[in-house]
Amino acid sequence: MNRLLKLAIVGLVASCGGGSYEAPRNLDNACALVAERPAYYRAMKAAERRWGVPIHVQMASIHQESKFVGDARTPHQYALGVIPIGRQSSAYGYSQALDGTWEEYVQETGNRRARRDDIRDATDFMGWYMHGSSQALGISKWDATSQYLAYHEGRSGFARRSYLGKSWLVRVAGRVGQRAEMYRAQLVSCRRA
Repeated sequence: MNRLLKLAIVGLVASCGGGSYEAPRNLDNACALVAERPAYYRAMKAAERRWGVPIHVQMASIHQESKFVGDARTPHQYALGVIPIGRQSSAYGYSQALDGTWEEYVQETGNRRARRDDIRDATDFMGWYMHGSSQALGISKWDATSQYLAYHEGRSGFARRSYLGKSWLVRVAGRVGQRAEMYRAQLVSCRRA
């Protein structure tokens, strides 16, 4: 009986834990990704229903931002190459949402329990942000390249076309667009689109 009680306690603690934040094994195959992590698909489908942002656009953006690592953070910065002075930004989680933008999302949606390291909240945040970009800037929710530029630069930066001075960012956004199209075709092939 004592051993059984210990196993039950271990099982209970394990089920309540923070979960695994490791990336799925195959990030280049949308069908394999959703087969390995069905909760990701359910979360993106819910965000698509609520905000109208297609799953493949969400997937490509999350891939670029965090490679599907739930507790992803920006690297530390160092003074004199050795003294840690903090992180590059407050970006955190699947969506790499900044503190201020996340607080705006929580306030507007009333989702007070939202966490950036929860895939459901992260995809809802991304849908919320891209829906807002569509309304404010007229960007199609299917245009992963432009949505990513607005996501990265902020809506006012996108409106000012600040990305034009960042050739590296334009290349990255182009890759996000290509990946979104690849994911879209894959999801169609496995009947998930």
